[in-house]
Parts: sequence; structure tokens; C-alpha cells
Amino acid sequence: MTSTAPELRRPDGTPPRVLVVDDEQMLTDLLSMALRMEGWEVRTAPSGLEALTVAREYAPDALVLDIMMPGLDGMGVLQRLRRSGNDVPVLFLTAKDSVSDRVAGLTAGGDDYVTKPFSLEEVVARLRGLMRRAGTARTDLTDPVLRVGDLSLDEDSHEVERDGELIELTATEFELLRFLMRNPRRVMSKAQILDRVWNYDFGGRSSVVELYISYLRKKIDHGREPLIHTVRGVGYMIKAPQ
Repeated sequence: MTSTAPELRRPDGTPPRVLVVDDEQMLTDLLSMALRMEGWEVRTAPSGLEALTVAREYAPDALVLDIMMPGLDGMGVLQRLRRSGNDVPVLFLTAKDSVSDRVAGLTAGGDDYVTKPFSLEEVVARLRGLMRRAGTARTDLTDPVLRVGDLSLDEDSHEVERDGELIELTATEFELLRFLMRNPRRVMSKAQILDRVWNYDFGGRSSVVELYISYLRKKIDHGREPLIHTVRGVGYMIKAPQ
């Protein structure tokens, strides 16, 4: 596995730190190898209780956490971390793949979800996204500010402005707008948006995309020349006025 993505670094210039928690030694070894090939620092823990100890001492930038573990399971680990004020981004690993299990994990404070079996490349890509969104790591090779016309979105500060006016967005609205702005003048389908913004299956409830598009339009386009456009039967795109 060879990465072609730009190198990710912490704000102080050091490599990102990742804690991998799973009771399967072979799996933690494989994940550790893949993450170290990215140039990241990696620690592992074979149990939930040990994970809490390592997390306090190591202060990771992201956590790969298996849900199904004996003793203190992944959900319990996450709940204790969040109660202690630790908001480290968490990527869940689990053999479960039902929508209800995914929703439960994300509702409990998890940030993303990968079901077994998975590819190592997918785990690395998800972790890169989590750490960039959380601001714990970034690459200096890309401008953190996205621009479409007079609209700007700063991926580091999470500030959005249109024509100099600051626009307040929820976390989900921000992610939806960022996805559209990363793909200007490209029509993105509802399925693509669900997969990339929410990261789990809504069981066909694509109406949630329509709902959040309407929220964005009220904040971004109201009283201005529209940037967000509907392509009927296909999806949505963002583009600057001609």
C-alpha cells in the first residue's frame, strides 16, 4: 500500500498520532503498519480499559475503535471519553452493518463508521478526513479556503462568508456546503451526498438531502443571486454566476 496523498501534519509540524483499539492482534498489526506507512505515529490497545489509559497519556489526534470487545466495549470507551471532555475524532470498526447500529454509534459521539471487512486504504482515507475536519492535522499543500464566486469557506476555522458577510452554519450544513464547493460546477447526486456527507445509509431517505439543501439556500442564497442549483432528476451543484 503506497499513499499518493499529500503528507498530513499536526499544527506543530509533527506527525499525526493515532490510537488503534481492537482485541484482534492481527488486525491491530495490519492497521498499525498501514498508518505508519502514512508517516503517522501509532499506539495500540487490546482492550477498552487500556485504551482509556493510553488515550490520556498519548493524546491521540484520532482513535480507531472496535465496538465489539469483551469487557468495556467501544461504545463504553467513547462514552467515558466524551464525559471526560475528550473530543478526539473516533472512527468505529465493527462487523455490524445495520443502519440502527451505525446511527447508535454516531449518535453516541462517534464521527465515522467502517464495517468489517474493510480495505486499509479506506480506513486511512476516513482518518485523513476526520483529522482534517477536526483541525487536528492538515496538509500545507492545499489552501484551506474554498471559493465559489463571492462565497468562501475556510476548512480550518470553519468560517463561511458571502460577499464579506459571515454566515453561521450547523456542522452538517457546513459539511454539505464543503462537499459541494469541493466539486464546483459538478452535479452531485443525492446518493453521493448521502455517502460523503452523512457517511452512512439512510435507507433511501434522500429527502434529508433536499431538506439540508433548502437550509443552505436560505442562508447562502436568500436575497442574492443563487449559487446552489438543482438539476432535476440528477442532483445539485454549486457554481458562480456567469
